[in-house]
Amino acid sequence: MQRVNLSMVSEFVLVGLSDAPEIRFFLFVLFLIIYMATVAGNITILVAISTDPRLHNPMYFFLGNLSLLDILCPTITVLKMLEVLLLENKVISFTGCMFQLFFLIDVVGTEIFLLAVMAYDRYVAICHPLQYVNIVSMRLCAHLALGTWVVGFVNSLLHTSLIFTLFFCDSNKVDQYYCDIPPVLALSCSPTYGRELVILTVAGVLGSSAFVVTLISYIYILLAILCMNSSESRHKAFSTCGSHLTVVCLFYGTTISTYVRPSSTYSPHQDRIVSMLYGILTPLLNPMIYSLRNKEVKCALRRVISQVRTAL
Repeated sequence: MQRVNLSMVSEFVLVGLSDAPEIRFFLFVLFLIIYMATVAGNITILVAISTDPRLHNPMYFFLGNLSLLDILCPTITVLKMLEVLLLENKVISFTGCMFQLFFLIDVVGTEIFLLAVMAYDRYVAICHPLQYVNIVSMRLCAHLALGTWVVGFVNSLLHTSLIFTLFFCDSNKVDQYYCDIPPVLALSCSPTYGRELVILTVAGVLGSSAFVVTLISYIYILLAILCMNSSESRHKAFSTCGSHLTVVCLFYGTTISTYVRPSSTYSPHQDRIVSMLYGILTPLLNPMIYSLRNKEVKCALRRVISQVRTAL
């Protein structure tokens, strides 16, 4: 008979960061600056997109969704990490750990599908430019964006329910700075093989589906660019897709290495570094990547900054 919610563990202890006071303070300041820069950068992108009529099109609508996800992702993990570093409060309740993991997987899953949708958008824009307005309408964009959030939610609900209905009876020390699938699974007293298999299968099917859509889209995009006669057109097309492709490579590389493998291969030190890449650095870099490589975004950002200076 399956044991449901019979855990003897009522709280977890996050032990993924240094206990040395001098290093703790340095890390607190460092991650606080990174977090504030991430939030400020992505909010600036959102403000630029919402206030500039020239950015009211499908590409920037999806970019706005990506910026929102890039605010949520570090907020879910970094705020608790800052509390641990500043107040040395490493304890997180069973429910708190469950919700932290749920929202993290929700955001990560949504972003995977959003990147696939953004790749499809670029494919239509470059390979079928004359039909782009008719194919990628704002109504379709809204449905696609909503679909990514719904799939992310359902995927996270499945993963979280599979993990937190396990039996936890011994160690409660999570060897990570937040609650994540591999370190939490490693603490379970119950057999985890069957649930790991389901988790890997679902993650593999959903993740590979999104990856295939992204890959096929960019194969067609690359072929279309190579067939262009004008070097200026090729440069413009590469510039348009370069930002998104850079973000895709960063995000897929780090998330696949973290989640698409059995927990028996879990390495706390290695995974801590990888998780910081996709959970902290990628959301920080995304606004820079898009603003530095996109003239329209740079112009919109200049107008926003100018308006803020005028208001102050």
